[in-house]
Amino acid sequence: MGLPALEFSDCYLDSPQFRERLKSHEMELEKTNKFIKELIKDGKALIQALKNLSTAKRKFAESLNEFKFQCIGDAETDDEICIAKSLQEFAGVLQNLEDERTRMIENATDVLILPLERFRKEQIAAAKEAKKKYDKETEKYCTVLEKHLSLSAKKKEAHLHEADNQVDHVRQHFYEVSLEYVFKVQEVQERKMFEFVEPLLAFLQGLFTYYHHGYELAKDFNHFKTDLTISIQNTRNRFESTRSEVECLMKKMKENPHEHKSISTHTMQGYLFVQEKRSFVSTWVKYYCSYHREPKRMTLMLFDQKSGGKIGDEESFTLRSCTRRKTDSIEKRFCFDIEAVDRPGVITMQALSEEDRRLWMEAMDGREPVYTLNRDSQNEAMAQLDVVGFNVVKKFIYAVETRGIDEQGLYRIVGVNSRVQKLLGLAMDPKTCADVELDSTEWEIKTITSAIKHYLRMLPAPLMTYQYQRSFIKAAKLDNPEARVAEIHSIVHRLPEKNRQMLELLMKHLAKVASHHQQNLMTVANLGVVFGPTLLRPQEETVAAIMDIKFQNIVVEILIENHERIFKDMPVSGGGQGNSQLNLPRRRSADSKAPSCSERPLTLFHTPTFSEKDKVEKRNSVVVNSSADSVNCNSTHNWTRLNSLPTGDGDHDGLQLAKQNQPNSLPASPSPTSPRSPSWPMFSAPSSPQLASSPSSESSPISTPPRKARALYACKAEHDSELSFIAGTIFDNVHPSREPGWLEGTLDGKTGLIPENYVEFL
Repeated sequence: MGLPALEFSDCYLDSPQFRERLKSHEMELEKTNKFIKELIKDGKALIQALKNLSTAKRKFAESLNEFKFQCIGDAETDDEICIAKSLQEFAGVLQNLEDERTRMIENATDVLILPLERFRKEQIAAAKEAKKKYDKETEKYCTVLEKHLSLSAKKKEAHLHEADNQVDHVRQHFYEVSLEYVFKVQEVQERKMFEFVEPLLAFLQGLFTYYHHGYELAKDFNHFKTDLTISIQNTRNRFESTRSEVECLMKKMKENPHEHKSISTHTMQGYLFVQEKRSFVSTWVKYYCSYHREPKRMTLMLFDQKSGGKIGDEESFTLRSCTRRKTDSIEKRFCFDIEAVDRPGVITMQALSEEDRRLWMEAMDGREPVYTLNRDSQNEAMAQLDVVGFNVVKKFIYAVETRGIDEQGLYRIVGVNSRVQKLLGLAMDPKTCADVELDSTEWEIKTITSAIKHYLRMLPAPLMTYQYQRSFIKAAKLDNPEARVAEIHSIVHRLPEKNRQMLELLMKHLAKVASHHQQNLMTVANLGVVFGPTLLRPQEETVAAIMDIKFQNIVVEILIENHERIFKDMPVSGGGQGNSQLNLPRRRSADSKAPSCSERPLTLFHTPTFSEKDKVEKRNSVVVNSSADSVNCNSTHNWTRLNSLPTGDGDHDGLQLAKQNQPNSLPASPSPTSPRSPSWPMFSAPSSPQLASSPSSESSPISTPPRKARALYACKAEHDSELSFIAGTIFDNVHPSREPGWLEGTLDGKTGLIPENYVEFL
């Protein structure tokens, strides 16, 4: 129930009821006054808390903005760039929000605290002053009235008349003060309805403006949030794939540490104990040593493994010779002596084991062991990019597209290995392939999809080849998306024809699979995770190579999304799209790039029964001896032209295919006595036979200027005229030789022959 109204007429009566009503108004004003004081106190505390919160959130935003993600590798994927950018985006949103909060806090004092204090001081305080005056006048009036009424009637008339006038004057003044006080009390009661509530409304309006600004920020942030969510999911998928690969490599390293040495730019590196003579006492000091084969430079660094700190400066010298120490010549095991060009005396070093000493010895005399991925040779022999392989893949793809393209987790769910092996064995066997009915429920979709992936992994070299693996990775690392597509487009058309045809077949199929991602949940990104490591597996199994799997996945994603453009249209020469990144000098010119699989000539092998004259004649005619036991060397019936051989993925594969077509046309293995038969490379070197130079090439003058070249594979010389080298070796003064398929170059001051298909020009 509300307050009773105060009538002005009651001021003249000044009845007890009037006084009770007036008292209820006074109590309400006092209550309002206390409430406003508490509200101002709480408001100031709230504003201070908001300031503290804003300061904390700004500090939080600054921390987010200052932190920078660092990825493993020399480039980031679009998803990683988005994730790395997310912290700055979060910081920007928070800072923007706090800017609006700061404006709200600054306005809060003006719109809430000051009006409330002004209302309390000006209105309620005025009412209190009026009450004091009213109470004073009431006391004065009552005193004067009592004094007047106590006068004796016997007083003189003039004196009584004067007393009456005085009482009337005091009464009139009391009535006026009473009226003013009643007016002020009711005025304040009415004013508080708006002057008290209006500041609260203004403050809430500031809050609403702040929250609305946050809502607008959230709407603007929603697009980035969606992209970030997708990027996080893609990165999580790639992480799962990469983690399993790294874990597998770690297990291999644990089981066979000597078979998986770390590949490094150094020829050899590791810890060695060096014998140092001090005051006629020999001490052994542990150094971390690095040996670069090309300049024959040995670097020693004193390093404490326990503290992880470097002690002193590096010391380096040029190696002159390295000699193994005999066991009976020194008390220590695993020792060898080295002599330096720019350092006197002999330096005795101790390796960590016999195997470690052997590796150091091989490195220092030019023999560097190269570690390659372990492969199943039986499976490699089974899977080829031939008619059988194409028919099997087409048959499998048709079954997947007609039977199970909507199955969830397609290509991600793995089939039972024994059934996958059985299916592949039956499908690739000419005797049983016709009997394989893929429409039968005997073969689950996951078995068929696993068979496709297993076939691709069984190929001797990945479908996108070792040669272009790094090129694809570099293309995926370009900043401009259009530049990536254009570069990958160009590289795809450098692949061998059969590789490109199989890749096109597969990408068309994966595009169909991705178009049903609403049902099978296999997006383009998910398919990239599945097929990236299969189609672009690295030649060297290292952690760095595994970290590039995410870029392998991106290459596959680009191939799937742009398969029509990439496989139907020829790439635009010289880059294209007007993008500056495409015009960078990334690719080698046609005369200096490494020969492709279809361009490298097959090495010629013949038996020692030929005369030197016959050797020269046969060398220029690009033919292969039909039998090691042949007697009639001049008979053309015993030779097969190389351009009639089917294309294979490697030199060995090409010989095997030729042997299948003409059982008696080739020797079972290269002749070890052939004067121009380089040893098989320790790396897989895919190549296809090609028609060699014409007979007249030997007599034609060659004017190509000498250049530098880098070895792509390792080769061990079997004749004095040839050079031995490892992968990565740099040759000087390289120029064409008169020997078909061979170049002539200089290595460490020695000039000799180099297989043409083993190097790339720089």
